[in-house]
Amino acid sequence: MASISHSPVALSGSSTASDLLRSSSSGLSGVPLKTLGRARFGARRRDFTVSAKIGKAKKHDYPWPDDPDPNVKGGILTHLSYFKPLKEKAKQVTLDFEKPLLDIQKKIVDVQRMANETGFDFSDQIISLENKYQQALKDLYAHLTPIQRVNIARHPNRPTFLDHVFNITDKFVELHGDRAGYNDPAIVTGIGTIDGRRYMFMGHQKGRNTKENVQRNFGMPTPHGYRKALRMMRYADHHGFPIITFIDTPGAYADLKSEELGQGEAIAHNLRTMFGLKVPIVSIVIGEGGSGGALAIGCANKLLMLENAVFYVASPEACAAILWKSASAAPKAAEKLRITAGELCRLQVADGIIPEPLGGAHADPAWTSQQIKIAVVDVMDELMKMETEELLKHRMLKFRNIGGFQEGIPVDPERKVNMKNREESIVEKTPAVELEDEVEKLRQQIFNANKSDTELPESGLNEMIEKLQNEIEHEYFEALQTMGLKDRIVMLQEEFAKARTSQDELLHASLADKMAKLKDEFNQGLPEAPNYPSLMNKVEMLNEIIKAKIISEKKTATLKQEINKRFKEVIGRPDLKEKIDALKAEMETSEISTIEGLDDELKEKILKVKQEIEFEMAEVLKSMGLDVAGVGFKAMDFIQETPAPDVKPKIEELNEEIKRGIEDVVRSSDLKSKIELVRLELIKAGQTPDVESIDKIKALDQEIRQTIAEAMNSSKLLEKFEKLNAEISESAESSGGLNGNFSQETPKENSSEHARPVTELN
Repeated sequence: MASISHSPVALSGSSTASDLLRSSSSGLSGVPLKTLGRARFGARRRDFTVSAKIGKAKKHDYPWPDDPDPNVKGGILTHLSYFKPLKEKAKQVTLDFEKPLLDIQKKIVDVQRMANETGFDFSDQIISLENKYQQALKDLYAHLTPIQRVNIARHPNRPTFLDHVFNITDKFVELHGDRAGYNDPAIVTGIGTIDGRRYMFMGHQKGRNTKENVQRNFGMPTPHGYRKALRMMRYADHHGFPIITFIDTPGAYADLKSEELGQGEAIAHNLRTMFGLKVPIVSIVIGEGGSGGALAIGCANKLLMLENAVFYVASPEACAAILWKSASAAPKAAEKLRITAGELCRLQVADGIIPEPLGGAHADPAWTSQQIKIAVVDVMDELMKMETEELLKHRMLKFRNIGGFQEGIPVDPERKVNMKNREESIVEKTPAVELEDEVEKLRQQIFNANKSDTELPESGLNEMIEKLQNEIEHEYFEALQTMGLKDRIVMLQEEFAKARTSQDELLHASLADKMAKLKDEFNQGLPEAPNYPSLMNKVEMLNEIIKAKIISEKKTATLKQEINKRFKEVIGRPDLKEKIDALKAEMETSEISTIEGLDDELKEKILKVKQEIEFEMAEVLKSMGLDVAGVGFKAMDFIQETPAPDVKPKIEELNEEIKRGIEDVVRSSDLKSKIELVRLELIKAGQTPDVESIDKIKALDQEIRQTIAEAMNSSKLLEKFEKLNAEISESAESSGGLNGNFSQETPKENSSEHARPVTELN
């Protein structure tokens, strides 16, 4: 056995037992380890020498501070977490669609600086600008597109998993490692308490700045992270801790090393294990949830999402690159993927939406965290009441029911809107010659019925009207196809359905402009369509049949007899009869045989009694289901009876001015949007509108009429009308008034209601 020689080493100071290296086999005894580390020793055998030097071990970077604060929020064990408050304030980041708000913010800052410099009080201006800013922010966030919500979910200042955990827990201690030699910082796990109840928390952790994002791998876990989460799930299942997972990742890390370490196997193992855990599981999507990387900790009994969070199988950019070969199509891909919280709740993938403040969760992280806490506590209270078997079945059925539709079972209306529309059977167009022959036969029947005073067959009229309406719809559809507008109208209809959160909500300005532009383009190009003559011919035939139906529903002779009967009843009322008799007696005592000879006072009395009779008769006509177009005498009749050349041009001028005023009112954005909304409701209702659609259309029609009436009454037109009416009254004094004649007019062709005749009183 070779001997090892060493130089004598001087030992300074006293040495403890732990500092001494005692080994009889090595031949060294009583030599301090530190001294030995600084000394060189060698083993010589002939001309061969071996020498070694003991170096210092690397110091581990533990998060535990030198002087831990025992009173820190969450307990002293929170010092074990690497997550510490940032020393510098996060930089403000403005998204592209938020840039219009910067102008208002700049104005507020300028006014505040001016107030500080000058000492003047600009509080009113500041308050006004702040109110304007809040309203603009509210309007902006009320109509977010899917890609805008994706950008909010990826906002650099959006609160992370640990931000929320430290806000909602009373105590929290972070647990590390997968017990296989690794600790992935992209997934954080730990035990915490909420209102005295213990939970196992786990979630994806993104960085709050570039340095942290590099350390956390931008929230993209490796297989070690998923195995760490799996270890904590089994730990929670063993001890009976409910599990809360927070999802915020673009996806699992897909580098070569992760694939070699079994990324797919780790995710699949988590999926299988989560369906067998006997404790309640709740998942919250706080940012973006990407593909299997999110689902690996998302197989829960309840899936909740923040208002601006997204959950997808592939990112919009990846989807656009695959389908449209360009990442610039990401907005279209985000819309087609149905990745927002509202869409996923309608598809029953998500179970609830947690509200966010205006501006996103980063605008008020503490408030957002409290909303998460409230939602989690409510859901956990519900799940904790379930037995183990019921809990497992509940989790299994949640995922089994996603995307499943069974024939013969009524579909929930909330899901029906997301199903593909049923393709209607294509009805072949009737040849033009055959259609004209059928209409001509119906015209002959109408003529014979009017001549013999017999009723028309209502079934024949209705069938022809329905047939012509279907033919016109086909003609319009063909015109849309030839003009290349079909796809644009379909996209606009989808955008309109998404923009309306309630039935009473008005159209957004941008959407109304798109509809107006498309409508103008269609109207301008329609005369150039190949089938335009055929379309107009069918429209004329339809109008003619509708007129015939109106006339057949209300026979003129029968209606006149009924009106005369009602008029006699009105005249025979004691109060009116007394007034009429008094006027007759006064006229007899005056011994004047013509109206021209009456004095002004008596003329005024006669006119007042006449007006009272006319208003009473108007109420009677309304009770008969007739629309009273005017109460009083018609100006044109008096012009014919009492020639007044200077009145007729004034009436025509006033009519033109009224027409221009109505057109100006209709062009206003508010009224225009209501008219477009009525048009869309009519298209949506189709041939068989339900009660709700009819009520909606009637309410909008009433609002439009009221708006036009208010605009006319508030203008100078009312004054001109009163002045012209006075001139007409003077010219009509010689015509006499109490003849009780009524004339019926057919409604205009463009009237929306054809079933009720319009009656005017002369």
